[in-house]
Amino acid sequence: MTEDGPDANADAPPLEARFAAPEPIDLRLSLEPLRHGTNDPTIRFGRDGVWLARRTAAGPTSLRLWTEPDDGSVRAQAWGPGAELALAAAPGLAGMLDDPTQLVPRHRLVRELQRRFGGLRLPRTGQLLPALIPAIIEQKVTAGEAQSAYAALTRRLGERAPGPVELLLPPTGAGLAALPYFEFHPMGLERHRAELLRYVGRLEPRIEAWSALPPSDVRSRLQEIPGIGPWTSAEASRAAFGDPDAVSLGDAHLPDLVAWAIAGEPRGDDARMQELLAPYSGKRGRVVRLLEASRIRIPRYGPRFAPGHIERL
Repeated sequence: MTEDGPDANADAPPLEARFAAPEPIDLRLSLEPLRHGTNDPTIRFGRDGVWLARRTAAGPTSLRLWTEPDDGSVRAQAWGPGAELALAAAPGLAGMLDDPTQLVPRHRLVRELQRRFGGLRLPRTGQLLPALIPAIIEQKVTAGEAQSAYAALTRRLGERAPGPVELLLPPTGAGLAALPYFEFHPMGLERHRAELLRYVGRLEPRIEAWSALPPSDVRSRLQEIPGIGPWTSAEASRAAFGDPDAVSLGDAHLPDLVAWAIAGEPRGDDARMQELLAPYSGKRGRVVRLLEASRIRIPRYGPRFAPGHIERL
């Protein structure tokens, strides 16, 4: 087995599906927000496509997604007991249920980014708890710390996914709830985030039932949980539902990015960010994703947000 392709001796042949795409989709760019660091054991980007480990009502599965260069169609292969449900979820994961044309650009830069990233889509996993777990882990720490903690937690609680590529399944709610808070500590998670993860683990059936609600209602329900605010709820909603209006308020860098890109102002806050994004009501999250994809460099002044130590948190 290699990162770029499956073993020839896969245990069983996969189920396969092909989906016609009216417009070309850039799968790597679209699915990048679902990867929490290059060492995320639940997802893998290779030359042969994007591989994801998922839990389904029918059991675990591995899903491989790629596009055909001749006609741009999206191809999918799935292994394991949950293969059929994984294929049913493939169009959403690939961003085929997303409609980027609904965004009407109000700024020249947004119009240019629409053109440059025409293959960008907002994927939807359809699974709320697996989206919520990394969002909680990412609260108030650096990206590197969060990515390391998520990988460690998944290695502790996530078993091997079926299929030819080595992937781990995301943690279950039951697994989170059963782990004592102090056992999160060696993974880089202090008691506050550990207890929150254990609590949402116990709420897994209720949280997943919210998936039938509109994303805005889900964000409100999530924020009723102590320890979950606008940032965490927006991050989870964006991944689970492809929420085009999810904006992560309270982010350390996002207000500066929006202020600099749209208004040429080197610094911003949440209020200024919301003011600048107001013309895109209902599609603000899509604008943010375009700005993130652009990798626009923000002028840096003063100290950066440094890694902390969980003993101080």
